[in-house]
Amino acid sequence: MFDLSPAEWEAVRLSLKVGLWSTLLSLPPGFFLAYVLARLQFPFKSLLSGLVYLPLVLPPVVTGFALLLLFGTRGPIGHFLQNFGIVFAFRWTGAALAAAVMGLPLMVRAMRLSIEAVDRRLELAARTLGAGWWRAFFTITLPLSLPGVIAGAVLSFAKSFGEFGATITFVSNIPGETQTLPIAIYSFLQSPGGEDAAIRLAILSVAVSMIAIVGSEWLERRIVSRVRLA
Repeated sequence: MFDLSPAEWEAVRLSLKVGLWSTLLSLPPGFFLAYVLARLQFPFKSLLSGLVYLPLVLPPVVTGFALLLLFGTRGPIGHFLQNFGIVFAFRWTGAALAAAVMGLPLMVRAMRLSIEAVDRRLELAARTLGAGWWRAFFTITLPLSLPGVIAGAVLSFAKSFGEFGATITFVSNIPGETQTLPIAIYSFLQSPGGEDAAIRLAILSVAVSMIAIVGSEWLERRIVSRVRLA
């Protein structure tokens, strides 16, 4: 029942690869956007916030179609990047891009709330005592908001690991290249006799997601306790 076939293992491996890369690549822009939305006031801030959270409410197929129009080989961005050998359409890199776009709102939301929870008076006190902006950021803001950063990263990974609609629209269903775990489950459900394989992968998907969430909770508690002791 739980002996995975080579095709099933390949889907799991590809999902982990896509999830990790999408999370790592979206961390810097995710934290930057979270900090900007949490700390700065500027015109059209609501518009930027809406654009960041838009993938949460848009049908995933629409997001995938937009990525295809922009990053496809005939799209303005995709055509330009193709000159440098960077191709997203119908590649695992495209799956990682789609997963990153879909997971970014969850990441930014968690980080933004964590940054907003940091008392600005602590940052002001550090600046008053002679610390520059960068030193205050790395000694006050970042450590205190780290639990939210971890939570955002884990939420983004979990979303990336289970992303389906935008991925299949942007990069299709190519075994060994773009067939991630949820797409493999869908394929097995469409094939006669594929129910057992779909059940195995579904159970594995739930297990990986639970491990990620429980692990993040444990890490958050450890980091919070260390920050308080410090």
